[in-house]
Amino acid sequence: MSVTRRKFMQALTVAGGAGVTGSSAGLLAEPLPGKQKGRKKRTLYFNDARHYYLYVFEPPMTMEDAWVPIDEVAGTAVDTFVYGVERGDGLFYPSRVGQRFGADMRPFPITAYWRTWENMQSLIDRGLDPLTVLIDRAHEKGMDFFASVRMASYGGLEDKYKVPEGGRGLGHDFVRDHQYAVLKELATEYATDGVELDFAAAPGGMPLYVRPEDVSTLTPVLTEWVAKISKAVRNRPGKPGQVGARVYPTEEMCLKQGLDVRTWIREGLVDYLAPILYIDFTLDVDMPIDWVIEAAHAKDIPVYGTLQPYIRDEATGSAPAAPKRIYPTPENVRAAAANYLRRGADGLYAWFMQWPLGDTERRILTELGDPELIGEADKHYVLHAGSERADEMGYPASLPVEIPGPEPGKRYPIPFSISDDIEGKADRIRQVVLKLQIDNLLTSDRLTVLLNGQSLAEEICLRDYADNIVPYQGQWLEFHLRKVRPRKGKNLLEISLDERPPHMGVGISVEWVEVQVDYGFYPTTPKA
Repeated sequence: MSVTRRKFMQALTVAGGAGVTGSSAGLLAEPLPGKQKGRKKRTLYFNDARHYYLYVFEPPMTMEDAWVPIDEVAGTAVDTFVYGVERGDGLFYPSRVGQRFGADMRPFPITAYWRTWENMQSLIDRGLDPLTVLIDRAHEKGMDFFASVRMASYGGLEDKYKVPEGGRGLGHDFVRDHQYAVLKELATEYATDGVELDFAAAPGGMPLYVRPEDVSTLTPVLTEWVAKISKAVRNRPGKPGQVGARVYPTEEMCLKQGLDVRTWIREGLVDYLAPILYIDFTLDVDMPIDWVIEAAHAKDIPVYGTLQPYIRDEATGSAPAAPKRIYPTPENVRAAAANYLRRGADGLYAWFMQWPLGDTERRILTELGDPELIGEADKHYVLHAGSERADEMGYPASLPVEIPGPEPGKRYPIPFSISDDIEGKADRIRQVVLKLQIDNLLTSDRLTVLLNGQSLAEEICLRDYADNIVPYQGQWLEFHLRKVRPRKGKNLLEISLDERPPHMGVGISVEWVEVQVDYGFYPTTPKA
């Protein structure tokens, strides 16, 4: 064997045989998040029991069908299965304390509801509890099982107690007592590993649970209630159960709905937190969760980064507005996952992936459990664009950016972050591409585009139609970055509109910003 060949083989051995990914540099140049004492690293997957399960299979349900939610993620990195046991008007198991889904709606108005009832009943008629079937299968496949409950959903109680109908929601003692009974049943009468309190599904997936005028009064009441739930779950007979909570991404949003998350953390009322925005399902690579990570880690409580299921949907932007939901690629998910892990998330939480789950989805779920598979691998960062509903809830977004007209020197900022060490790994980076989709743009417009204060005027810029249906609506600007590149961590993109042709009376709108980072086997030769 030649000296060169021998050195090459030795290098592969040192790198664990990973010819492309090499060592665990990049993300793993820092300590692995989630390895500290007391914070459990998890890869979670959520199934809501309905859309891709009880709604779709034809009864009577076979055991193979009954096991689908578990089996479709088994063998990936998913070690924690979270199951939404109700939708607001009934529970998806034969509860002793709550109303079973469908009990009050026969004859059924749609086929999905009929299937749901008949599928559950077909198992019950064979002496099987539909919830126990899933719990046992999860444990058989090596997964923890958490039952997730929407906290303003209480099937069986009259609608008049709900906030939209003039009620006080969780402001009613008996409503809290009802939800407490359901959660206690799930923790003590089923072999769950814990329960998840889903506060963040409102208002997208359930009604608000407190009236605005009751927030100040009910905030301490809700904290005491969470403490009561936590005590019951943790003090159950046998192995203590755990309590997770879905909360809003920003502290302001939480406080506005009566959720004093900092007090929950300080008093140790929860065993994990999962920030999520239910009113906007588009993936946000910069979800503002640093506050909750910092606070939770001070008390050794893990935080799991929730990966929203779409890149675009019907609610996002103008052109290229999506006529249907667009699911993220592995490169999109890696980008968001890398950002969450770099900021200290203790694991990743996926849900509502394209169904039936195929090779792509299982590949994503496998990578989520191993930061080394995410580190030096292609990523595609898509910045989050605001939506009307998210704006109403007070969720921040840097896009779209409206530039009303030419004003030389007036810069419009677009902050973003990436987790790739572009400078340190320059010999492994094949290309870095910055893409801007700008509505109402003319080729003759004069723009200034700066990245971290440096002009992109000398970088290669390719142009394309913003949309194939309405090609006149805007343009994609595709900068192939060679000299000016983003840095690991926070970055600032700035744009100014300096000049437009005469008689052009309106401005432009920056709708989308994307950063693509591709890795290669060999170094890319820089432009001379």
